[in-house]
Amino acid sequence: MKNDNTTNRSIFRRLRRVAGVTALAMAFTLAVSTVTHAQTVTPPVVPAGLEVLEPNEAFLIGHSFGTQNYECQPAASLGRVAWTLFTPQATLLSDFGDQLTTHFFSPNPDEVGIVIRATWQDSTDTSTVWAKATGVATVDPTAIPWVRLQVVGARRGPTGGDTLSRSTFVQRVNTEGGLAPTTGCDQPVDAGRKAFMPYTADYVFYRVN
Repeated sequence: MKNDNTTNRSIFRRLRRVAGVTALAMAFTLAVSTVTHAQTVTPPVVPAGLEVLEPNEAFLIGHSFGTQNYECQPAASLGRVAWTLFTPQATLLSDFGDQLTTHFFSPNPDEVGIVIRATWQDSTDTSTVWAKATGVATVDPTAIPWVRLQVVGARRGPTGGDTLSRSTFVQRVNTEGGLAPTTGCDQPVDAGRKAFMPYTADYVFYRVN
């Protein structure tokens, strides 16, 4: 892809910044209580149609590092194939470099039938939410879109943890990379081929307090 090298360099720079922040955080671990790690989240400025309105309030932001995973699959037109997203595979980190959640696709237990939704699972209490897109905007043509998602399924963790299960909306913003390849899925013999495209993004979680 034309901008692969530039995008990858940008993602690697972002990874280095997080590594630096993590090192600083470790230096203060013994002196700072865990209360200090509580986030104060300011809702991001987003394009029209991606806003999350009151009484919803932003309470958590995670910096995502991972891949958007595509498979070459038959398209709607007979004899054609196209890259199709089958799951993201990402880890969300705090400003301190602590792991917050994992992100992937999975069936939503709160909808009838097998409905695959974007999924986030808390890395500590395993509370989980499933959400569907209700707004999309392309901010950078070299990156996956920004998205607003509405929570349509939720589960507490096995011991009652509800870090995520009270969420109402999720925004994906500040995206870099993650677009499907522009080659490699051109003819039926390419069906089944997979591509794992690096990306970063910020995910902002909302709830009603």
